Amino acid sequence: MPHKPVLLEEVLRLLELRPGAVVVDGTIGSGGHAREILKAVGPEGRLIGIDRDPASLERCKRMFGEDPRVILNLDNFNRTEKILDRLNVPFVDAVILDVGFSSDQIEDAQRGFSFDRPGPLDMRMDSREGESAADLINGLSQEGLEKIFREYGNERRARRYAGAIVERRSKGRIETTDELARVITAALPGADKHGRGERPGWARRHPATRVFQALRIAVNRELESLEEALPAIWARLRTGGRLAVISFHSLEDRIVKVRFKQWKESAEARWLTKKPLEASRDEKLDNPRARSAKLRVVE
Repeated sequence: MPHKPVLLEEVLRLLELRPGAVVVDGTIGSGGHAREILKAVGPEGRLIGIDRDPASLERCKRMFGEDPRVILNLDNFNRTEKILDRLNVPFVDAVILDVGFSSDQIEDAQRGFSFDRPGPLDMRMDSREGESAADLINGLSQEGLEKIFREYGNERRARRYAGAIVERRSKGRIETTDELARVITAALPGADKHGRGERPGWARRHPATRVFQALRIAVNRELESLEEALPAIWARLRTGGRLAVISFHSLEDRIVKVRFKQWKESAEARWLTKKPLEASRDEKLDNPRARSAKLRVVE
């Protein structure tokens, strides 16, 4: 399945990009938003793309080729200021952060992001850094796992799943995505194993969805990175510049909401989305990744 950028029309409309604009795509991913941004900024514009994932940068190199307007950086968006300093760019006109993960990453079984694609339980955006999901699953205490599932996944069965994992790993390490998914499914009460319910197809969730989400957030320190990035990015927006953030988790959205509110109350900012925008039903049906997306934009 080709990658589909989430809330693309809304992002372009609210950023109001003009020819010649300098834009930072702090999570360039597979280049979906970036490709359309380049059309809006024209031949005199500039796009500074950042991503932690080497595979994403390789895809974007192939996509954008030798386009002189595009500068790609293998880095975390919480280092945007340092990147701009290195490029001698004092201020930018707009920044977009899509803080989820792409369909290309999900489709690659070797990355370990998906519970329905057997592969190593990794989940690191950059496999050269930090602990993998397998390290956490096999190394944390039951209480530590429960805390991650509850806080980062809003998983109401956090204790049950953590206990099932600890029991299973006593017989040997859990190393693959399908192994972990089976442990989670087996821990469900009987009726829930079959996914009963009347929700539409795009709204149904595999029982391991929140566990995998929580692990990905923990492995990549996603909340900490977002907390660090927002004030640093804000300092480099020129007057009238706009920041758009697409989040996929209530904790991410809360971080963005609180920071945007602080800027508004200190008269530094104007809200362009009083409430977060969500994908239409049609977009959710066409792109399941969009079902939990929330977009906030501030000027």
